Amino acid sequence: MTSMTTGRPPAAALPDERGRFGQFGGTYAPVTLLPAIEELREAYDAARRDPEFQAELERLLATYVGRPTALYYAESLSREIGGAQIYLKREDLAHTGAHKINNALGQGLLAKRMGKPRVIAETGAGQHGVATATVCAMLGLECVVYMGEVDIARQSLNVFRMKLLGAEVRPVGTGSRTLKDAMNEAIRDWVTNVETTYYLIGSVAGMHPYPLMVRDFQSVIGRETRRQILEQAGRLPNAVVACVGGGSNAMGIFHPFVDDPGVELHGAEAAGLGIESGKHAATLSAGRVGVLHGSRSYVLQDDDGQIIEAHSIAAGLDYPGVGPEHSYLKDTGRATYHPITDAEALEGFKLLCRTEGIIPALESAHAVALGARLAADRSPDDIIVINLSGRGDKDMHTLAEALGVAL
Repeated sequence: MTSMTTGRPPAAALPDERGRFGQFGGTYAPVTLLPAIEELREAYDAARRDPEFQAELERLLATYVGRPTALYYAESLSREIGGAQIYLKREDLAHTGAHKINNALGQGLLAKRMGKPRVIAETGAGQHGVATATVCAMLGLECVVYMGEVDIARQSLNVFRMKLLGAEVRPVGTGSRTLKDAMNEAIRDWVTNVETTYYLIGSVAGMHPYPLMVRDFQSVIGRETRRQILEQAGRLPNAVVACVGGGSNAMGIFHPFVDDPGVELHGAEAAGLGIESGKHAATLSAGRVGVLHGSRSYVLQDDDGQIIEAHSIAAGLDYPGVGPEHSYLKDTGRATYHPITDAEALEGFKLLCRTEGIIPALESAHAVALGARLAADRSPDDIIVINLSGRGDKDMHTLAEALGVAL
């Protein structure tokens, strides 16, 4: 089936059997990994159709993660902006403080089902590492987390949390020493230890079936939001807004609205010091199509195809690639992606603290800044939902430095 207007398959029907979203996605992996990827694909295909697996996942999402998270009408923020009504989907209230726990729990259960006693992960902001360490502790699995040295320095609290939860945190000192390099090292580990090890990717990036699998586990955010806004407002929102690095929280809230043409989808990319400065992570705004970490998508690269280092004040957005489904949504026009600078994100951070008494993660502050901008130009009858993907406890040292405060 194809869209009557674009001739392309509707986004909700993708990926295809090869893991492709149009020209994006797929499986670009070393030959030594292909048997493990096929094993994973078959295991996930069986698990997603297994009522017992889904029932166990739903039970733990309710009793361990604390779902459903709240959908909150931000009355003070809406009043200050003076435009559309703004609602916040409170993923910051989930166990461990971010949406990352939804996917970590799903994949942790899958690793257990596959009989893999060792789990590896990569992390940037540390929230995926904390979520993975948390789930491994609960399920009795060994946990190793790869993390760039730069991210270890700016997310030291989350490193401490991972160690308390029993995980080994392995510093990565190559490249830009951030998320991209941590992912490279995790893939090398997986190639070496594929018989005993499950690689728990934290975003809708990487080779098939990860973009599909992570989207499925994170779509609980959008399903809840859809139900909650209908209960509270009696109709769907005019727009949904989320931050995009790799893009898991955004895809989680976008996907259940993809077939609703009246609901606009907006992603906030990290523009860092400004796209013209070259120091940014705005892959969809300034990247070109290429292959990174086993998947074809928009990538920050130079004229020779070499990956350009990304920059963002938010460690979780500091990645030169993006999930392939976001690239498809951009090219089909179903979603719009906007660059938000570090300075704009800081203003969004302060705005939400001041008006609502909520301290957002720096990643989420990008979405707040974009949501506020969009709301200002709209009617008070309009509704905008912002996905608050995580809380800002982890960012206190970075924020204090950026705001010139000595702790």
